[in-house]
Amino acid sequence: MTAQNPPVSPTIPPLPATDEPELHESPYTIPNALTMARIFACPFLGYTIVNGNYVWATGILFASGLTDWLDGWLARRYNSRSVLGSILDPAADKALMTTLVGTLAWSGLLPLPLAILIFGRDFGLSMSAFYFRFISLPKPRTLKRYFDPSIPSAEVKPTQISKINTALQLLLMGLTTVSPLIGSSISVPLQALQWTVAGTTIWSGFSYMGRSGVKILKQPGKKIL
Repeated sequence: MTAQNPPVSPTIPPLPATDEPELHESPYTIPNALTMARIFACPFLGYTIVNGNYVWATGILFASGLTDWLDGWLARRYNSRSVLGSILDPAADKALMTTLVGTLAWSGLLPLPLAILIFGRDFGLSMSAFYFRFISLPKPRTLKRYFDPSIPSAEVKPTQISKINTALQLLLMGLTTVSPLIGSSISVPLQALQWTVAGTTIWSGFSYMGRSGVKILKQPGKKIL
């Protein structure tokens, strides 16, 4: 009799590798704390402008500018940049700008059409930021994970014209805030700066068309959307 071949054991496929852990980072950094301080100072700034206390308003505005420079310097000097910081920093600028534009327009120091233009651009950018956060967040996309700052998913990269526009807007708001404290009239240079800011506001808004200014982060083991 011929010997029978021993039965061949079926090949067991290897177990799929587990997904690598998703990106996490600590939001508790000194630059982020300074940025949050700028945001919390906005209501006090608005209160002083509405009540006509331009000396205090100028002081708060100067302190906000100083902390803005300081948190950027610390982030670069000690390599403490974070994705949350890249979102908080422009958010603080927008909170400051919204406060200044709204209260200065309310006080009659800023033309209402210019205020509406600035608000409209910022509203559109805010809505796009919420959208990109949603599509870039790794699943499951829950409300808790959406607002979890330790799960970075998209990084804000301001365009060059947006940086110029922000600087010009801050210059305009600063000069408008201190204008009541200046003895002579500066209405002519203020009007020229207002027209310039209107142009850069429109230009910077169009510069964010598509995904410009937003970097979708690649999660470990995941494909970029």
